[in-house]
Amino acid sequence: MPEKKPILLAGATASGKSALALELAGRLDGVIINADALQVYDCWQLLSARPDAADLAAAPHALYGHVAHDVPYSVGAWLRDVAPFLQEPAQRPIIVGGTGLYFSALTDGLADIPPVPDDVRRRGNDLRETIGAAGFVEILQKSDPGSLARLDANNPMRLQRAWEVLAATGKGLAAWQADASPPLLPITACNTYVINVETSVLDARISRRFDQMLAQGAMEEVRAALVRGWNPALPSSRAIGAAELVEVLEGKRDLPAAVSAAKLASRQYAKRQRSWFRNRLGHWPQLAYTTGAERKAALEMIAAQ
Repeated sequence: MPEKKPILLAGATASGKSALALELAGRLDGVIINADALQVYDCWQLLSARPDAADLAAAPHALYGHVAHDVPYSVGAWLRDVAPFLQEPAQRPIIVGGTGLYFSALTDGLADIPPVPDDVRRRGNDLRETIGAAGFVEILQKSDPGSLARLDANNPMRLQRAWEVLAATGKGLAAWQADASPPLLPITACNTYVINVETSVLDARISRRFDQMLAQGAMEEVRAALVRGWNPALPSSRAIGAAELVEVLEGKRDLPAAVSAAKLASRQYAKRQRSWFRNRLGHWPQLAYTTGAERKAALEMIAAQ
């Protein structure tokens, strides 16, 4: 690894991590590398809050919008894409995002879990629709408590994934993860941080940002997705606000109600992110600045390491 360690910045949506990464890149001659599972897709410039033209002009960015909307993209694919930026880089890697699994796979290693067969995936989808998160929790408490202990009990997608892995392989997700491959970037070879923001401040930012997305053309972005062929089952369709605005365009919901629902979904997502970071990245240093002076001090501290 280079003498100047890569910097990893994790944080919930709207926590200000991208702005901090941009300042660090300017100071350290860095390249900003995306670690957000939705910002990889080419269809969501606004709804996924990808860096805009001004940001891209201010510093080099990588792994943003490089995947077609209908192409599945996995943690393993992201690790393959990020690897070249860690091999004798000309610029200091600054890896920033809100997808905790990317960070844990990068620093802890990735389990080589076999693909889940289509029939098991369909059964999992049916269960999610009928029993929801609570039903998966009940099943996993009996069949795979070790995996359940590492999951967010309010996240049906993660719970479904644990059920699918157990159903397909007979081996629990936690057991697979215990046999993970060596990490691409060991924790000792990088500087890691989790950005924490007070809930009230974060909620206000989420609300303002969604209003800005609409003002900048988010509805047109969603309209283009409809024209291209909207498929809610695709991973790219999980961008918060996309499904709500699709319902507006289809005449199923009025705009104020859709905006309210999207903001609520974003707040709930931020809560899940923070819970995940607390449970899985609790050993990472925490940045909890609120004032401009505290933020400047955090920036100086990171840049000096």
